Amino acid sequence: ILTTVVFTVVFGNIAKISTDGIPPFVFYLSGITAWNYFAECLNKTSTTFTSNASIFGKVYFPRLIMPISTVASNLIKFFIQFLLFLGAVFYFMYFQGSTIQPNIYILYMPLLIFLMAGLGLGFGMIISSMTTKYRDLTFLVGFGVQLLMYATPVIIPLSEIGEKYRWIVLANPMTPIIETFRYAFLGSGTTDPWHLLYSVAFTVVVLFFGILIFNRVEKSFVDTV
Repeated sequence: ILTTVVFTVVFGNIAKISTDGIPPFVFYLSGITAWNYFAECLNKTSTTFTSNASIFGKVYFPRLIMPISTVASNLIKFFIQFLLFLGAVFYFMYFQGSTIQPNIYILYMPLLIFLMAGLGLGFGMIISSMTTKYRDLTFLVGFGVQLLMYATPVIIPLSEIGEKYRWIVLANPMTPIIETFRYAFLGSGTTDPWHLLYSVAFTVVVLFFGILIFNRVEKSFVDTV
């Protein structure tokens, strides 16, 4: 909520960035809610090997359980933020008379959650596998994720990004997810089935390579951590 208030003041009131006719507070809250789940999954799973080295060195169990459990437990925080978001949507719809129009795209919600979790898990496992040799990489992850947010329509809607740079934003697999999430609950956003299909394909590829690399590294990571 505090982050949303800051975004509303800085980008909505001072910078006057368009929010496609949606109240700035609920616009930014929608993007932050979706982005935070992805970011939490990535940040937490990226330290799987280094954070659990003592456990992995003593007891054997399928190592993949750890990153999967991290993604699953982060759902609790996501649903709390999601309930706050729904409360804000309800308030602006019925007490402020805003032109917010939830639609049938809400049914895409399970898919969107899977894509956010899958991307965070896949990238997290790849980075975690790399940190067994390059420990300093963990310091760059949080900073990199924060920068990546600005290449996602969390603050600026896709409709306001010029054609010259739009392809860069669309190359980010989180872009169609956030735009679809926003369109489903607010009725504002750029939705395209092909863009969402790109995110699905990207997630499958990242998950595949993430699991492959993770399983290969976990056999000998104790020697390097």
